[in-house]
Order: sequence, then C-alpha cells, then structure tokens
Amino acid sequence: MSNTAVNDGTLYRRFLAGEQAAYDQLMIRYGDSLTFYLYGYLHDWHDAEDLMIEAFARIMVKRPQISDGAFKAYLFKTGRNLAARFYSKRTRIVQFSLDEWGGDIEDTEILEEKVLDEEKKEVLQLCLEKIDPQVREALWLVYMEEMTYAEVATVMKLKVKKVDYLLQKGKKQMRQELEKERITDADR
Repeated sequence: MSNTAVNDGTLYRRFLAGEQAAYDQLMIRYGDSLTFYLYGYLHDWHDAEDLMIEAFARIMVKRPQISDGAFKAYLFKTGRNLAARFYSKRTRIVQFSLDEWGGDIEDTEILEEKVLDEEKKEVLQLCLEKIDPQVREALWLVYMEEMTYAEVATVMKLKVKKVDYLLQKGKKQMRQELEKERITDADR
C-alpha cells in the first residue's frame, strides 16, 4: 500500500457518510486476508469466505463506532467471533490451525514476501503447526497480517502484555523448531 493510499478510518467515515465505494475499498483491502485468517479456524474455504462476507455485512448493517486505526482489528475480531459461534453450533473446539490448508504458504501473495525460498516455506509451515495454537495465532496476526500488539489483543480478547508474552514464547518455540530443521538464518 502506498503512502498516498487513504487510511481505513477515512474510508470507514466515508462509508458512514453514504459512500459505498469506500466500503468496497475496505472489502478489497481486507477480504482476502480475513478469509485466509478464518480458514485457519474453519479449514473450509467456502465457510471462511461466507464468514468473511458476514463479518463485512455486520459492519455494514450495524455501523459501529470504530476508532481511527482500529478498523482491521475490529473486522478480524468480528470474524473470529463469527468463527467461534459457527463451531459452537457444532460442539467442536475452535483453535487456529493451518493443518488442513491444501496449499503451501506460497499460495498467497501476502505470505510469499515473508519467506525466501520454497524449502524454507515448507519447513516454516511445518514448524508453525508444531507450536501452541494460541501462540501460532498471535504470530500469524503480527507477522503475516502485520497487526500491532494492541490490534492482536483486541482480536484475541487478551491483554497486550499477554500478546507480548505469546509472541516471545512463539519466537522462542519457532527458533527451536527451525533449529531442529537446521534452519538457523530465519528472518524473525
């Protein structure tokens, strides 16, 4: 996104003022990344896409007051809550996982920039699956979705201090898992 791009708060205020195109821009900006995130819970692309659309629809209908800089966190929190409700109806425990993702991390442009080569991508995905789901989710939101600690805390319903703890724990666990796979030059 370039420096001249309109920020989320401005787009959301334009939507509230009646400009549908502004809302469409927010959907374009975050639709795919929210779908990928929800897939981590649902393990079904169609369900993930349906809940992504539902999350945007709820915001469109309810028109909540969202502080500047908080749209993405609010959207992801809405999606996460929808995923939890979706699975509570099926009495299944909801936890973030990429186990059943049919593709490699390379399948998304968002993730493609995060890892240097094909072998490291596969190893990274395997290592992510070996760590605690809550830690994995925090790492995903910070490093793949580029959310701030405060945004992650909002999405995961945690305190910022807990997010920091999870990320420190996750970095340590990932480092250990990567070392087991003989990768010692990981970027993060």
